[in-house]
Amino acid sequence: MGDNPNVVVLNNVTYHLSELSAEEKFRIEHLKYHEDHKGHEKMHLEMFLVAFVSLLFCQLVLMFWKQRHFRSYQLVTLVAMWLVPFIYSVLAEFPRFIFVWVLFSLTTGVMVYLASKKRISTTTPRRVYRWFLFIHTVSYVLGVGGYVLLVLTFFQVNLLFLLPTKVSVDLSLLALFYGLYYGVIARDFAEVCTNKLAAQISYRVPQGMPVRRLDPSVCSICKSNLTSDSSEKVHRLNCTHVFHDFCIRGWCIIGKKDTCPYCNEKVNLKQTFTNPLGTVFGRMATCDSGCSSCA
Repeated sequence: MGDNPNVVVLNNVTYHLSELSAEEKFRIEHLKYHEDHKGHEKMHLEMFLVAFVSLLFCQLVLMFWKQRHFRSYQLVTLVAMWLVPFIYSVLAEFPRFIFVWVLFSLTTGVMVYLASKKRISTTTPRRVYRWFLFIHTVSYVLGVGGYVLLVLTFFQVNLLFLLPTKVSVDLSLLALFYGLYYGVIARDFAEVCTNKLAAQISYRVPQGMPVRRLDPSVCSICKSNLTSDSSEKVHRLNCTHVFHDFCIRGWCIIGKKDTCPYCNEKVNLKQTFTNPLGTVFGRMATCDSGCSSCA
């Protein structure tokens, strides 16, 4: 009788489910479910407490690791965030993500290699910053666009354009994922490249004293003459040191560096740049053809 799925014993009463109405069958199955799981509340609470304590412990370990050994923490988390989605995509057979990931990895790998060379080219900082600025902008557009599309889908605006709800939701979530993932991982890679570039183009030593004299007519980031091309704007920081507009924007914004490359003084980004991405992205399309300082 116990092996017959149509027979249920509840409180020493036998019920034949095939003889019951749909409502009675649902009620008996519901009562049977609660009887079978009676006393599990304590076990569930214990499991929740164990999970909560484990999560809290892991958070504390990560915080301690980040504070004491930031470079190893950054390296491990960056590699994990870079490889885990790719491995999952290979196993799940997501060719679109694999293609984009390979393209991003190859280009970013070239930028890391250029930034890691002992003798960097004068064009390397611009190439690195232009690439990560491009990724930052595309990720921003995808993230905002995906969020807006998701909100519009919630209000069924997509139906006005004959776009099925399922397709609209899939597109919005896909855009959000690509925007968030590549935006975050690109900033981490930009930090790695910026640290390597800073070691090559900085005028300072750990003791804080400049080891070279800054030529007022030369941008210390790209080593190009500030007056060779009148079409490119220059920026004078609070410390009075002058750099190419594109160079210092990349140094401060994409690389998250808020100090002067020469004197290490803090830079007020809000005061220096009213629109961090405004003119820079527009110049990216024309910089190769008309800017002599990029040559």
